[in-house]
Amino acid sequence: MTPTPRSFSHIGLSVPDLDKAIEFYSDILGFYVIMEATKIIEDDSDIGQMCTDVFGAGWGSLRIAHLATADRIGFELFEFEGNSEPEQNLDFRKHGTFHFAIQDPNLEDLLAKIVAAGGKQRMPVRTYFPDEKPYRMVYVEDPFGIVFELYSHSYELTYSAGAYA
Repeated sequence: MTPTPRSFSHIGLSVPDLDKAIEFYSDILGFYVIMEATKIIEDDSDIGQMCTDVFGAGWGSLRIAHLATADRIGFELFEFEGNSEPEQNLDFRKHGTFHFAIQDPNLEDLLAKIVAAGGKQRMPVRTYFPDEKPYRMVYVEDPFGIVFELYSHSYELTYSAGAYA
């Protein structure tokens, strides 16, 4: 029996400056701040123990904030003690997550805001099915080098009926 598709709950991002990340993701992408920046320390509290379960002993402390998209997907932003920039921010051959996508029908306007806020455009805006549908996409980076994609239309609409035929 095929399982029922699950809903996507949230994604966690490690950022070098939590306050600037909250500002970027709320002011530029319009995400709602649902829990302000909070400091968590390695201790015997429930959240301290949970973090030790995940990160192992010796993680020290972190700051965390919770944001949400218009469609209720959560964005957890973490600022870890002693964080460092990855050697390559799009190491696509390594297993694991290498991007997420945000949808906005005014993709070009959002792209301009991202770049003006210190982000980066990684490629030209591309149109899927230029003779059939006005679906556009572009890869970008936030001001911290986190790679993500902008879509003009929903994932289902973009890929329905065979995207690469």
